[in-house]
Amino acid sequence: MDNITHSLIGLGAGELIHRSLRPEPDAASQRTRHRLLLAACALASNFPDLDLFLTKLLPVPLGYLLNHRGHTHTLLFALPQALLLLALLWSLWPAARALLRRSGAARFGLAASTLLGLGLHLLMDFTNSYGIHPFYPFDGRWFYGDMVFIVEPLFWVAFGVPLAWLTAARTTRALGLGLLAAALLFFGWKGFLAWSALAALLAVAAAMIALQRRDGARGRGALLLALVLSGVFVGGQGLGSAVGAQRIRAALLQLDPAARTVDVAMTAFPSQPLCWNFVSVEVDEAADRYRMRRGVLSLAPQWLAPQACPSGLLDRVAAQAPARPLTAALTQYDERSASLSALRGLRRDSCYVDAWLRFARAPALVDGELSDYRFAGTPNGNFSALRIADSRQAACPQNVPRWDYPRADLLTPSATVAPAPAPAPTPTPTLVSAGGRPP
Repeated sequence: MDNITHSLIGLGAGELIHRSLRPEPDAASQRTRHRLLLAACALASNFPDLDLFLTKLLPVPLGYLLNHRGHTHTLLFALPQALLLLALLWSLWPAARALLRRSGAARFGLAASTLLGLGLHLLMDFTNSYGIHPFYPFDGRWFYGDMVFIVEPLFWVAFGVPLAWLTAARTTRALGLGLLAAALLFFGWKGFLAWSALAALLAVAAAMIALQRRDGARGRGALLLALVLSGVFVGGQGLGSAVGAQRIRAALLQLDPAARTVDVAMTAFPSQPLCWNFVSVEVDEAADRYRMRRGVLSLAPQWLAPQACPSGLLDRVAAQAPARPLTAALTQYDERSASLSALRGLRRDSCYVDAWLRFARAPALVDGELSDYRFAGTPNGNFSALRIADSRQAACPQNVPRWDYPRADLLTPSATVAPAPAPAPTPTPTLVSAGGRPP
């Protein structure tokens, strides 16, 4: 997720924890605890992204691909991050240090805010199609949520509106709400957000304001609603992603029964549960080929055709090639095909390519370049692109993280395509004793 989302969710969680604890005995201590828990949860919600400083440890593009969402996005490394953040807050904030010495509620709130902030960061990053590997080093697999767009305005509204309304200064409150409204209108104008979705988000904002006004300055109803609404939204998106991927697999099977679909990477449209970008990966081992398609799926084509999905995101896909309707719900805009043996040979012959394949979920091989097909439509070009000729001239990268290969199913010949069986051996006569049993 983007860091605005991480920050707003962290601030909202910290505020909710503070309001759920018993008050401190005096106003000054209460104010210090409030600031401490908000700061701790917001910082913890962004702390794992400090791995961006590690991207220089490997050459481009490996540094970003392998070290971002890397070790700091694992459960094992959450503990040292929590201890580091707590140590910084303790050493740099004298008023907070004094409060923590005398208040058990503050100590509990700080621990809860820090751990929850770190956990929320991993959870929110998991919801995207980029992926994380939270169980490393015990399990090096990538896990992809494929359910929420990396910038989701619903979270901005759900947490940002009550947080802005709780601000004591009216000028700050008006500024926060105004910036949020301007951002939503900008997204609508640029075509990233459907106008129907914008109307729904404004309705959610109005409900949040009404609930917070009813609860008063000490109420937590709006923040609880934000938490529930976000959970329901993520759950619904997860269901929509699973249903959509299943429909895509069924359609691709009808188109090419000889190919096996090994993955469908789903990317949601912002606040539009019916529209999904997808990248599929199909393998035909017998033909020594694999193919990837990019396109758009509508979960309800009778209400919304794929071509009617928000144009700001649709155009980036459609610019690659003319639309090709596969079904009423499914439109393909581009595809890439390459040789399985060529991809396996590149991995075998180049340690640089081998390292790159520890990230690539959809490895496109075109004109001497490898790139992850998921990011072919990004506005500034594909940041995952790797020139094969350049990689052959470079020394082997050192300290490559040992993430599992996302496309191990492409790199290893499938067991379903077995070589011709060897001739059966000539049977050896079985000796039988007089009693009728083998000796």
